[in-house]
Amino acid sequence: MKNVSYASYLRQLPPRLACLVALAAGALMPLSLAPLSLWPLGIVSLAVLGLMLEQQPLAQVFKRSFCFGLGLYAVGVSWIYVSIHNFGGASALLAGFLTLVFVAFMALMFSLPFYVYGRWFSRHKFSLLLAFPACWLLGECFRYWFMTGFPWLYVGYGHLASPLAGWAPVIGVIGVGFITALTAGVLAQWVWRFRTNRCRMGATIIVLVFWALGAGLYQVSWTQIGDEPISVAMVQPNISQDKKWQAETVEPTLALLRDLSEDLWQHDWVIWPEAAIPLTYHQALPFLDEVNQLASDTGTGLMTGIIYDDQETRRYFNSIAGFGEAYGIYHKRRLVPFGEYVPLEDWLRGLIEFFNLPTSIISFGPTEQPGIQVGSAVLSPSVCYELVYPDLVAFSARGSQALLTVSNLGWFGDSLGPRQFMQMAQMRALETGRYLIYSTNNGSSAFVDNKGHITQLSAEFATDTLSGKIYPAQGMTPFMYWGSMPLLLLSLGILGGLVVGRYAQQARAGVRKNKIAG
Repeated sequence: MKNVSYASYLRQLPPRLACLVALAAGALMPLSLAPLSLWPLGIVSLAVLGLMLEQQPLAQVFKRSFCFGLGLYAVGVSWIYVSIHNFGGASALLAGFLTLVFVAFMALMFSLPFYVYGRWFSRHKFSLLLAFPACWLLGECFRYWFMTGFPWLYVGYGHLASPLAGWAPVIGVIGVGFITALTAGVLAQWVWRFRTNRCRMGATIIVLVFWALGAGLYQVSWTQIGDEPISVAMVQPNISQDKKWQAETVEPTLALLRDLSEDLWQHDWVIWPEAAIPLTYHQALPFLDEVNQLASDTGTGLMTGIIYDDQETRRYFNSIAGFGEAYGIYHKRRLVPFGEYVPLEDWLRGLIEFFNLPTSIISFGPTEQPGIQVGSAVLSPSVCYELVYPDLVAFSARGSQALLTVSNLGWFGDSLGPRQFMQMAQMRALETGRYLIYSTNNGSSAFVDNKGHITQLSAEFATDTLSGKIYPAQGMTPFMYWGSMPLLLLSLGILGGLVVGRYAQQARAGVRKNKIAG
């Protein structure tokens, strides 16, 4: 009887109070992610959302899911205010307004799949067990690609330390999110009340099997880790974001890179972070020739982030270039809106300082690019924001032995952003079964092993170096083969099957009615 009373209470909540509950549930979910990583809260948050949408009309489903999205993004991407205000030059009022607009837009994108849920499935007998997790999965896939995507705050990231981590190399973070939503749906059904005990126990057993299999899969070694370590050192120059591109800081920055690297040339690889050199590639040629010679003399592969200026096309790329024993140059493929390029540039460029940042002139790199060759190893590179795209990293890692990402976390300041980003980096290592070198301008920089564990970590906001060892990997995880596309097809298949089943049931009922009438 308790379950019945809970369900009745939720159905009878006034619309405004229901929206506030949904808002609070959304605000709770980021606590399941870094830095707190209280993953059970993600399940509770989703269960509350499922209960708030159950048996509701379309308008209420849409409003409540929108409010959930508002809470989720208002808390989870609060660092956007820091980026716009502290480093984008916008006033507190304007930064707050722009952040609010972004949060509202993302909440709208979040709620769109639940429009589908409210239109066809909120009153279905399997709504919480099948339709809810399928719509959650559909939403995470949608936010991955729509308008170049913003795949942030995926609930699966919180499960790096839960039994579900074992599923990451098989189905990726989005798949882990689906199992989380399925778990939440079953929990919600315990509150809402199943139609039969058999259904209750069957669904619970399925979820428990998923969790038990996850614990078992975590013990599987999907890739073969080599025995010979590679010695790697990273430079963390900690250059202030507001001074980085000023002319008077160029020589001091180059001198700092020289000094910090002086004792590192005995390592196999040396890494400098994103846009470490405050000059374009061709402007910096004398300095690059100098460090190339140093790396060659010591048999070291130097890789550095740099802005590459294409002399023929007059375009600029955010790149990673190899010197000494490292060969190749990689151009970033997924760019940050406003930070690296300005959407609707003819209208927005110059309107306010935030739309005229010095690095907002970057072009998109080619879709297909080789990795960076260092001796006998191939590194799969990514630049900062690209790391949050699971499929991009997984497919690019085919044929590589390790992952390298260079970032400039100065835009985040002292906020949730760097902690969330580090957690996503750990998930990429786990999904691909490869060691990850995580180099940043201002910290933390880190070495992450093939299971997603941080083995060494530098301090934040510190001028420092970090040395460690990685081990090359061979082979591919299942997720590297198929990516997230099967999950999208699964979501569409579940929803389509429920629709077909409903119409078939209605058709059978109509036939029976006609027979009785006849």
